[in-house]
Formats: sequence, C-alpha cells, structure tokens
Amino acid sequence: MQVVVTGSSGPIGRALCSYLASSGHHVVRVVRRPVAPGEVALAWNPEAGTIDARGLEGADAVVHLAGAGVGDGRWTESRKRVLVESRIRSTALLTGALAGLDHRPRVLVSASAVGFYGDRGDEVLTEQSPPGDDFLASLCVRWEAEAAPAAEAGVRVVCARTGLVLSKEGGALPKLLPLFRLGLGGRFGSGAQWWSWITLDDEIRAIAWLLENDIRGPVNLTAPNPVTNREFTRNLGAVLSRPARLPVPRFGPRLLLGSELADSLLFTSARVQPAVLESSGFAFSDPDLEIGLKDILRPSS
Repeated sequence: MQVVVTGSSGPIGRALCSYLASSGHHVVRVVRRPVAPGEVALAWNPEAGTIDARGLEGADAVVHLAGAGVGDGRWTESRKRVLVESRIRSTALLTGALAGLDHRPRVLVSASAVGFYGDRGDEVLTEQSPPGDDFLASLCVRWEAEAAPAAEAGVRVVCARTGLVLSKEGGALPKLLPLFRLGLGGRFGSGAQWWSWITLDDEIRAIAWLLENDIRGPVNLTAPNPVTNREFTRNLGAVLSRPARLPVPRFGPRLLLGSELADSLLFTSARVQPAVLESSGFAFSDPDLEIGLKDILRPSS
C-alpha cells in the first residue's frame, strides 16, 4: 500500500514508518517544512490551514498521529489551547482534504487516547464505554469527531485510542528508569489506579493490523492485561532487579507538573480492554507486563 503518515517524527511515527517500509509498503511522510527535491513527503501547515492535497491523491491509507505532546509542559490555559488546537485543526484539515479527493484512501487511522474514558476507578472499559468528563476526555471526544468528514465521504475510519506506550525511545518509561535503576522507585500515591499500557512493538503492529483489516470506529490500543500502578512499579523493579518500595506521594508530581497534568498522567484510573482488537484476531506479542518490560529492556546484541 501507499501509506501517508502525519506525526512521523514522533516515537510512534518513526517506528511505524520504519515498520511499514520494511513490510514492503510505500510510505509518504507529512511534514511542516518545505519538501526537498526528490523527497517522498508532502507539506502541510495546520495552523495556516494549508496542505498539499495533490500529494494525497492515490494513497491507499492514511495514519494521522500529529498533535502536541500531552505531557510536554504544565497545563496552563495557553498550553491546553495548544493541545486542543493542534489536534482539532490538523484533523479537520486532513479529513477535509481527504473528503475532497477524486480518489480517496480506503482507510484512515486517526489517533486518539484512552484519556477518552477519564478517571473510572476499577470499572472495566471497552470501546462501548461512554466518555469521561475531564479535560482529556473532552479533548478526545472532539478529536475523534473531527474524523467524521472522512467517514461521511466513504473512507473507513478508525479512531485508535492508545494507552501508555512502553518504549525506551520516548514516553513515560525513559523518565521512570533512572529512578528505578537507583532503587528509588515505587508506586504513585495509593498505587490502586489502573494503567492501561501497550509496548511500542504491539502498538505498531496493531496500527498495521487496522490498516489491513475491515475494522472501523473506536479501537483500544492497549494490552489485554492492564495493571494497577502498584503492579506496574513492582514489575519494573523486578525486571531491573531493584527494590521498588518507596511510594511517591501525590503532592510531589503535582508540585513538579501541576495538579491537573499530574493527576491525568499518573493518578487517573482507566482499566481498558482491547475488545475490538481481540475479537478481530489480533495476536499480541507482549500481552503481559513482565514479558513486555523484559523485551524492551533486554540489552541490545
């Protein structure tokens, strides 16, 4: 397939482009800078509302991963506007362009997040569960709604609600590793909050699966065995052969990150199940956290 990818410079985007290319697909990156002569890419500027729509003609599939990093800065009112606008504007621009093509792609996989569900305690959540009522939940609802023009134009649209992606290349894990390697790690707060995670390898394979199989609508990209934060930190300490017995009181991350961001990233509980992926026959490489962490942290040969 010819696959167009936005957000290709992020950890997921880089890994996805590499995986698709190695699988024999033709990858076209969407970039915010001028495209160099001979470069396989197309230019866009979501803030200005411009995109090289001609570069989208003939694509078989589009994966839309663009959006400002949720954990990259304190959630001031201006930062929250950036988080919203980077997702709403880019998705509206892209799906509007796709709807106007003469030859539309067969499928659009548009990023979303398990933040859709908000803070739900021990409730088991599937794609059929209603949204939460906090900032991230409302953002995800609006984000997914912007994909509607593509679906209305006949494109098969998947909203990929991704959980905590585990990778050495980015995200939460590299921030946790130094502390845990020193034996200074431990649960966050009570540790009872559910963390729904997925390894980067399974995330990439799942996106490719969504491109190739007749699946539409919301899909949870999480491993089938979510864990509490207490279990997560215990497993991480065990894989590193370090104790993980020093709890992190809630006020610490709140002082460092701000209350709203710290609560959303570390203390919100979402016990998410990948019901659609499992019913479609997708096979996880890393279904259990200990296996996944060992695979990620295994020394390179």
